[in-house]
Amino acid sequence: MENNSKRPEVLAVIVARGGSKSIPKKSIALCAGKPLMFYTIDAAKKSKHITRLIISTDDQEMADFAASCGVEVPFMRPKELAEDLTPDLPVFQHVLNTLKEKENYVPDVVVHLRPTTPLKSAEDIDEGIELILENEDAHSVRSICEPMHTPFKMYEHKDGEKFLSPLLTKVFPETFEKYPEAYNMPRQLLPKVWRHSGYVDIIRPFVILEMNSMSGSKIMPLYFEKWRDVDIDSPLELKIAEEIIKQKPELFG
Repeated sequence: MENNSKRPEVLAVIVARGGSKSIPKKSIALCAGKPLMFYTIDAAKKSKHITRLIISTDDQEMADFAASCGVEVPFMRPKELAEDLTPDLPVFQHVLNTLKEKENYVPDVVVHLRPTTPLKSAEDIDEGIELILENEDAHSVRSICEPMHTPFKMYEHKDGEKFLSPLLTKVFPETFEKYPEAYNMPRQLLPKVWRHSGYVDIIRPFVILEMNSMSGSKIMPLYFEKWRDVDIDSPLELKIAEEIIKQKPELFG
């Protein structure tokens, strides 16, 4: 039912599909002796602000594991929303529309949790939730971190063209006016930029349903410790996460 209480209704959604290619059934691959998804579930359950935790998955084995950890499985995700190139937006629209239709459930905010970023903390999740609740004009909160390489030193090579073109000349004209060859300057002299990580995102439902966006345009930043920025897409990253978890047993389950 719709939320009429004073405490904000905070829905956390773990998104996991069974068809990953680089690591089969990646979301439940073993990492430091536990299924990868365990670490995201553990952080979410320790949150002070999450009021409901569900999983959206097309895979029964993943659904069963999540349920064994106390995560709700209110429905299975349709196969057509679990393809390799399926974006997040239709998945979250399906979640929100289905909960509204079946339960008349409408959360105040939605927390997007990816099992492939296992080093997240409950404290960071809660900080992001507090940010969006304290800033009513914010459409979303996104976790960000410094990129390994500054985009000011990147180029594009268009089909049919002989030479490279600096990537950001039109995006940051004032920088290239000050430094005509910004791509040849020390990184420390260039504007600081940030990239979106998969650590945690918090979104208002109307942004997803009415703006057809997973972020909107008014995005607040959530900063977090750099060592936690491990997004698992290959066996190498899985090994890196495993080593970090083993080194910090007091933090991970």
